[in-house]
Amino acid sequence: MKAKTDITTENGFKETEIGLIPSDWDIKEFTECVDKESIPKDIKIPQGQFSKIGKYPIIDQGSEFIAGYTDDKNKLYAGNLPIIVFGDHTRILKYIDFQFSVGADGTKLIQPKGFLHPKYFFYYLCSLSIPSKGYNRHYKYLKENFIAFPQQKSEQQKIAAVLSKIQQAIEQQEKIIQITKELKKSLMNRLFTEGLHSEEQKETEIGLIPKSWSIKKLNEYAKVKYGKQKPKIIGSIPVVGSSGVYAGCKDALINFPTLIVGRKGTAGAVHLFLEPCWPSDTTFYLEWRYDEVNPKFLYYYMLTHLLSGEHAKTTMPSLQRQDLEEYTFPFPSKKEQTEITDIIDKVNIKITQAETRKQALQALFKTMLNQLMTGKIRVKNLDIEVN
Repeated sequence: MKAKTDITTENGFKETEIGLIPSDWDIKEFTECVDKESIPKDIKIPQGQFSKIGKYPIIDQGSEFIAGYTDDKNKLYAGNLPIIVFGDHTRILKYIDFQFSVGADGTKLIQPKGFLHPKYFFYYLCSLSIPSKGYNRHYKYLKENFIAFPQQKSEQQKIAAVLSKIQQAIEQQEKIIQITKELKKSLMNRLFTEGLHSEEQKETEIGLIPKSWSIKKLNEYAKVKYGKQKPKIIGSIPVVGSSGVYAGCKDALINFPTLIVGRKGTAGAVHLFLEPCWPSDTTFYLEWRYDEVNPKFLYYYMLTHLLSGEHAKTTMPSLQRQDLEEYTFPFPSKKEQTEITDIIDKVNIKITQAETRKQALQALFKTMLNQLMTGKIRVKNLDIEVN
């Protein structure tokens, strides 16, 4: 199917097979945009030959950018760079501008022709809607598309630069989130073993803790109770299973702060609820005997020292009530518990802020991708730094 030749221009736009595009843009079939001769045939590395180390990355069609590494120069892609990788099964697109090998069947390499800026072409492909056909081949659906593009390659480059800046900002937030989570993990380990007051430590059955702290069992401060089957009437009260909230109901089973612990399925997973909720029949929940334990302190500790139901002799992991009742945890004063949770809360706020910024940037990228690839926003006359 060829692109239309009799096109009506109106208000600076023209009607095409894919809808209105700027009148000074061009449109071609996907197959007209790809340099087939640049796509090699035999550079695949068998799955068993992947390594965690090596000079050259192995690219496949999975969600991970790099699947492994190799030192085999004979398997290197020797064509022009950059190039676009398309997952024939997964529909994932990747922009590659370094030497690499291919590590999976169904990984397609797409080299655009000279009239297309490679990164513009990559982003345009990202804007296409390729319907999912399970684990079937999707390249044939990609080939059925038309590609619209500015005739001036400099405008293509500016469009790619704008989208790249947003993508880099997203990646920066992802790095901040990852680093902050790693710092949080290290911080929690330190807080639960050293406390806040530079005390001398003592060795206990759960490891080193400050000398003034003690060790307690969960059943000393809370009753372990079984959750109940989800009510039929739907409402706004969260119903909590072993993996978290999965439904809503009209009435609450409990109205006090509690920890809900997975009993079956995701056995040992712990969830903190400070508001009314309904623990399902696949969970345990805690009913406090005394108010000397800050629920959030215990929650944070249990996140770093999870219980497991893997030892149970059943087809599904199952946590035993006695195991939870006998769970041991460090016990500082209520004041120090709260001080520790306040510190961890502040780190969580930083992570949440970064995740919020990332989501906002992702929404901006999606909007700009659509607007730029349809010419609704033009950048050709803007002074944009391009690499």
